[in-house]
Amino acid sequence: MRIAVTGASGRVGGQVAELLAAEPGHEVVALVRPSSRYVPPAGVTVAAADYGDPASLHAALKGADTLVFVSSDGHAATVMLHHVNVVRAAAETGVGHVVALSGLDVDVESPFCYAVTNGHTEELLAASGCGLSLARASVYTEFFAGLVRGARRGDEVRLPAGDARVSLVARADVGRSLAALALRPPSNRHHDLTGPAALDLAEIVAALEPGARYVDVPPAEYVAALLDGGETSWWAHAYATMLESIRLGRWATVSDEVAALTGG
Repeated sequence: MRIAVTGASGRVGGQVAELLAAEPGHEVVALVRPSSRYVPPAGVTVAAADYGDPASLHAALKGADTLVFVSSDGHAATVMLHHVNVVRAAAETGVGHVVALSGLDVDVESPFCYAVTNGHTEELLAASGCGLSLARASVYTEFFAGLVRGARRGDEVRLPAGDARVSLVARADVGRSLAALALRPPSNRHHDLTGPAALDLAEIVAALEPGARYVDVPPAEYVAALLDGGETSWWAHAYATMLESIRLGRWATVSDEVAALTGG
């Protein structure tokens, strides 16, 4: 089976490509930008492709049986254009199974900017004619640890997330789950990839930043602090809308899908 992996120079895509290459009987193709310095592990071949270049995506996906579609990054409008290109290329080249990385919040009415792109991408995939398996990942523990660290002021972590709970998931568990889904037939449903429990913000802060306490603050204060610290306006918006989505309880789902897919 020929399995293509987008975003293979990134942490999730790179892990998936390496895991799949360790499985006998499969040809693994890593899709990376032409300018990438990605060094493939043994058993992985490289195809130059860019989310923004439909012709390169068509060429890279030709002959692929399965695509592990790791989502693009950047401004939401650009991400949506990239995802349209990938889904269209997969459909037009006859990819039989798309394993797509998505998020727990896929409500197009959500305040979170990437929930909108994820929701519309899932709709495109459902209409594409490809078999699919949707991996709806919760917030990565490693990513959230960075947000917590960046919001610490003395002995306080100041975030606009209310008293909501979050089922943080390890990035490596998401990668292992994507690889497992790629080796199975299309499930034609979504799989919620979460940690084993949903913790509230006070519990998360205590675990990630010992000695600090969580303080809920207005979104405007949080955004102002990010901008004062040199963050771009787009990423300040993205982080704030994600935290608003968390405040609304959209990331509290807990499932056993990671263990079911990976065996542990």
